[in-house]
Amino acid sequence: MEIEGKVGVIFGGPGSEHDVSVLTGLQAERCLNDNGTPATGVYWSKDGDFYDVGAGLEGVSFRDGVPAGSEPLELHLGRERGFYRHRRLGRPAAVAYKAVVVCCHGAPGECGRLQGLLDLIGVPYTGPSQAGAALGMDKLAFAAVAERAGVSAIPRLDLTVADEPALATLGKPLIVKPRFGGSSLGVELVDDLDSARALVGSSPLYAAGALAEPFLKGWYDINIAVRAWPECQLSPIERPIRRSGPLLSYEDKYVPDEGMAGAARELPASLTPEVAKTVISQASVIAAAAAVRGVARLDFMTDGANVLVNEINTIPGSLARYLWIAPEIPFFRQLTDLIEEALTRPAYQPVCAGADGRLLRSAASVAAKLA
Repeated sequence: MEIEGKVGVIFGGPGSEHDVSVLTGLQAERCLNDNGTPATGVYWSKDGDFYDVGAGLEGVSFRDGVPAGSEPLELHLGRERGFYRHRRLGRPAAVAYKAVVVCCHGAPGECGRLQGLLDLIGVPYTGPSQAGAALGMDKLAFAAVAERAGVSAIPRLDLTVADEPALATLGKPLIVKPRFGGSSLGVELVDDLDSARALVGSSPLYAAGALAEPFLKGWYDINIAVRAWPECQLSPIERPIRRSGPLLSYEDKYVPDEGMAGAARELPASLTPEVAKTVISQASVIAAAAAVRGVARLDFMTDGANVLVNEINTIPGSLARYLWIAPEIPFFRQLTDLIEEALTRPAYQPVCAGADGRLLRSAASVAAKLA
């Protein structure tokens, strides 16, 4: 599909995954422009403001915050809703983005808040809907949806809600992680429940909720990506390589020069046919149950025979571009497919069916309703 009009690429955001998001967004912007689709970076600063930063910048340009020469943007609701370029004199000028490619990882860009905002200002966007993003960011809710769909998930309990007998069934040691989060930040291995609670009380990463899981000794991570457009398609299965300890860490994933695209991995992963078949089948089930839109990465764990789903990343690092090797799908095609889906299948369309005024015309006075 040939995209007519300028595309915005949103990245950054006031969250813990700001830096990774910047790198993903710059990759997408550069690829679109290099292949003839005009694109501009829309930087969401750590202070929560939006800026048009143009094209061709490097990650270091954002080291100290908003790059020089950036133009502030306003987001307008109402009849003339959308993005506007701020002007010191005169009225703001509308910015006509054909669509925006959302490259924000973690909250608040991958949890539904940004998606809801874009819904309200009427701008087509890529990736999960507001509901899909919110589900993916809540590890406890996602596990419940997976289990309901017949897919076994890693056992996990909310440390602030579960009682002592239930938590004791998880054994020792324990994995502690934020309930709401999109990366390995805050995922720690602790000796016991007392250590888990002490950790949770010491870090803002767990302020919105903390989960405890059993440490599955001998199990390892395997991941698969799913594309929702133009039809549901699964990538080969990868096995990311742990280098810094018993857990796949933030450093394992993101610190290499190319981010996740440069992280160590076995791709395709060496798995038994039975395990591979299980992952493929369960990934398809979850894609339907979780209403996947755009591209998502599903993370599983296996001991070589059994499989448990861990989580879903609805806006994965580097948009999971590195997983599409068989058949190979160029990154530019991945991006244009995302944009085509955003334009063809909007994430949200207001429906006012039934709001025809009949109830209001027949209603008694408000005072009577309160009587």
